[in-house]
Amino acid sequence: MKKILITGKNSYIGTSVEKWLKKSEENFLIDTVDTRDNKWKEIDFSQYQVVFHVAGIAHANAKKNQADLYYAVNRDLCIEIAQYAKEKGVRQFIFMSSAIVYTSSKLENGRITRSTIPQSKDPYGDSKIQAENGLSELEDSDFKVVILRPPMIYGKGSRGNYPKLAKMARKIPFFPNYPNKRSMLYIDHLAELIRLVILNEDNGIFFPQNKEYTQTSQMVEMIANFHGHPLVLIRVFNPLIKLFKDVTIINKVFGNLFYDKELSQYSKGNYQLYSLQETITLTEN
Repeated sequence: MKKILITGKNSYIGTSVEKWLKKSEENFLIDTVDTRDNKWKEIDFSQYQVVFHVAGIAHANAKKNQADLYYAVNRDLCIEIAQYAKEKGVRQFIFMSSAIVYTSSKLENGRITRSTIPQSKDPYGDSKIQAENGLSELEDSDFKVVILRPPMIYGKGSRGNYPKLAKMARKIPFFPNYPNKRSMLYIDHLAELIRLVILNEDNGIFFPQNKEYTQTSQMVEMIANFHGHPLVLIRVFNPLIKLFKDVTIINKVFGNLFYDKELSQYSKGNYQLYSLQETITLTEN
């Protein structure tokens, strides 16, 4: 039986992973702590074998004029907590990074491979890269570091772009049928990978994603169909989308950003439990 501390109380990811682990047959013992106001310093870390560090400032709130705050929270606080955890004998530190570490990387048609070098001019992405580097320096045989670089995470109650698209899918009569390819990650797939990583006492960098790539138009159609809403996919806007594909909002919806599938394979178990259609059903139900 392992005792796990989740830093980032009441976060969507932290809460979802906690629920998943608690219902697993391993009977993990799990506590959560808020990292604001240094409340984590009141916790005796020596009683935990694993720390799952979720706390941080979300990318949706990233502002260049608040860069110092991003580095203070996403980098400095992370490394400080990891250092403290190591000193107290914690054996494994799991860090939630992000695929956004590749926002300024040189990608061919949005493809991320094992040789792609993380680069980001965004304060969120760069603070995550620097946190990863700091954690790697702390790692040794007694302190294993797991770095997770998930793409867009979605699931019931999730935040970000998915609920915006889902709301649109339930209301609009048509949507552009534009071919694109994106890696996405259903929340329970992330939680299952974390369960396996803890059980197997892994270390290293992981690139979790669903088994299938997502085409935005097909996902929107799946959501509309689930709710019985008539929606027609059309191609009339495709030339305009292609013309303005470098505009941020267009690229977020219709651009390509995907991991090579071999990056996301996990040899010690299967975390990709559901098909894309099944994850949409579970999310929208």
